[in-house]
Amino acid sequence: MSKEFEIVREFEVDATPEEVWEAITRGTGGYLWPMEPPEPREGGRGPFGSEVVAWDPPHRYTNRVANVEGISQQTLNQLDHTIEPRDEGRRAWVRYVHSGIFVDDWDNQYDGASKHTDFYLHTLREYLTHFAPRPVAFATLNGPEASTADDAFTAVARALGLPEDATEGAAVGVRGPGGQLLDAVLDFRNPYFIGLRTEGALIRFFGRNHWGAPVGISVHDFAADADAKANELAWQQWLDEVYA
Repeated sequence: MSKEFEIVREFEVDATPEEVWEAITRGTGGYLWPMEPPEPREGGRGPFGSEVVAWDPPHRYTNRVANVEGISQQTLNQLDHTIEPRDEGRRAWVRYVHSGIFVDDWDNQYDGASKHTDFYLHTLREYLTHFAPRPVAFATLNGPEASTADDAFTAVARALGLPEDATEGAAVGVRGPGGQLLDAVLDFRNPYFIGLRTEGALIRFFGRNHWGAPVGISVHDFAADADAKANELAWQQWLDEVYA
């Protein structure tokens, strides 16, 4: 049954309003995934066939789309960003509102969207604090069918070699593709997601098995010689081996 939803988050970040604006309009590959920048005007075209309904740099950006492309469970989607300066413009306050209509499996869809929102906005803050405005090589991939099992995400932490008692902010050594040891900061951890920040990348692990989908990985690589395809192939092999 169709039902409206609204997800609201507010946060402050050590970045100027202009830097936040650049990230959410042109730098989405640094924390989410690469998207075509919106046409810089009200009435312009936004991502996924949306329309820009508010455009006031660097304070307000809203896009809205009906019948979301490629998402049969949703008939309306709106993303609204309000940005205000703090500390004489040295920092920013952000209000993010995701709203729309889910038409199928509402509770599961809302739970997944809400929890993903927290992880994506955390990654936005990590990007703004540590890497913006560096260009990014983005890769994303999904695990095999076996990674959809109810307890599948626990295997990711084991394969990385993360100690059970490692908490957010801890410096960790993890096992990456080919057994390579990676020095990282565990910047996010809960039963649904793991976030690692290395010297040159943000590596994100998604326990989408909780919502009936495969476990996923996204790599935001900011190194000067970053190779998105090589990252995709290496981490795909790693993930496939986890569930072999």
